[in-house]
Amino acid sequence: MLGLLELRRAVRVIREGFLKARLRRITQLDVRSLVLTFEASGVKSHLLLSIHPEFARICLVDPPEKAVPPGSFCEYVRAHLIGCCLAGIDIRGDDRQVRIDFRARSCCFVWIFSILGARSNCYLLDAGGKIVHCMRPLEETRRELKIGGEWADPRGAAPAEGTDRWEGVPDAFYLQEIGKTYAQLENKRKAELMVRRIEHAIRKERSFLQRKFANLQEDLEAAREAETFRQKGELLKHVLHNVRTGDSEIWATDYQAGESVEIPLDPKLSPAANLESYFARYQKESRKEKMIRQQLKELESARAALNGIEALLAKAREQEPPAVSDVEGILSQPAVLRLVSRHSANRRPERRPIKPASKRELPARLRPKRYKTEEGLEIWVGRGDEGNDYLTTRLARGNDLFFHLEGYPGSHVILRTEGHKEPSPSSLLDACELAVHFSRLKTAGSADVHVAAIKDVKKPKGAKPGLVYVRGGKTIHLRRDAKRLQDILATRFDD
Repeated sequence: MLGLLELRRAVRVIREGFLKARLRRITQLDVRSLVLTFEASGVKSHLLLSIHPEFARICLVDPPEKAVPPGSFCEYVRAHLIGCCLAGIDIRGDDRQVRIDFRARSCCFVWIFSILGARSNCYLLDAGGKIVHCMRPLEETRRELKIGGEWADPRGAAPAEGTDRWEGVPDAFYLQEIGKTYAQLENKRKAELMVRRIEHAIRKERSFLQRKFANLQEDLEAAREAETFRQKGELLKHVLHNVRTGDSEIWATDYQAGESVEIPLDPKLSPAANLESYFARYQKESRKEKMIRQQLKELESARAALNGIEALLAKAREQEPPAVSDVEGILSQPAVLRLVSRHSANRRPERRPIKPASKRELPARLRPKRYKTEEGLEIWVGRGDEGNDYLTTRLARGNDLFFHLEGYPGSHVILRTEGHKEPSPSSLLDACELAVHFSRLKTAGSADVHVAAIKDVKKPKGAKPGLVYVRGGKTIHLRRDAKRLQDILATRFDD
């Protein structure tokens, strides 16, 4: 921000060049900056007042091309100051505070531009010295002041005057040089913050991908045992005539290996059913291995995408400071936007407003529990058998996905895809966690969750509540993640 010596000179330059100029326009650039457009002898000048905690200044700028919707303070000063003349401007006391006097035929106002670091603010006083409005809330800058109360200068020792960074610049260009310098400083800071956000998101994503890679490798090792089921099935086929219902094991000779192999059996199943069971497990584990390899391939693609983003950042950082336009171009890419949004430090789950109850509302037993993924998709969980029926056969639509734990009773879980055919892996895992959590296997460390399009889920005629028939789909082997479960449970927004 401007030092006291620099502020004194800037005020003197304004007083010499702007006195009696008429205020024609007030533009809000952002929440901390206003541009006052003055006109004198047919010439317009644009004076920037910024209360940024680090870059607070008063300077000349080019005509503003972009603006944000005006805040309450901007609207108030527009209504009362447009058309007024600049009657005077000076430093108030020995502090970094500028007093700007505006005068019209019917009224007078005093604008206090206060540069106090994090407590910088703009205040508007009436002719009697009472505060009528301020740009930032008084609670953030001067708690001792009140709207409608008398103005009082801040207490404390006067700051040191400091040095003039533009001492060699002629007065005619002094205010413009302040503007150029601080525009460069703000652009540098803006670029650095954007780069930092992207780099933070990349680090978090790499950590996530590394954990996922380790988990997939473990699952792959387990899935590779599929071949043992096939081998035992082939051996069992040759000794099946010796198996009797009720046997818990059978021995067969593996002539290729030159040894006898013990083949465990389920005594509750017939010999043929045991044989079918071995080949069914082989098929299931083979499909699982194929799916895991596909996930590993996708993971490598995700890593390559991160490398591409890092390469773009490295190229942007070849300039010192990085060009804001280059970094904005990187950040505007859909993949980077999703990445930064996913790992934003101040992200909070969105909560819907509670709607008043109505007589036409569904009974509580039929209303699903609702959660929201990081991608913004909703996950609905059925309540009881009736709620499961209503959710799956009446509420689910289009490309919605159905999740249910294989071999165990539990709630029906629907991922609302909003028409998208390929939800993110993160949303799929959130739905799987909820499917396991709302089942009898909720304490398991891993589980198989079946996923199918809602169009492939049918309810047989006359079936009891909650019973559906699923055709097709795929199985996701879920390794439970307590943190993921905790995060998705915390997003519940409707009962």
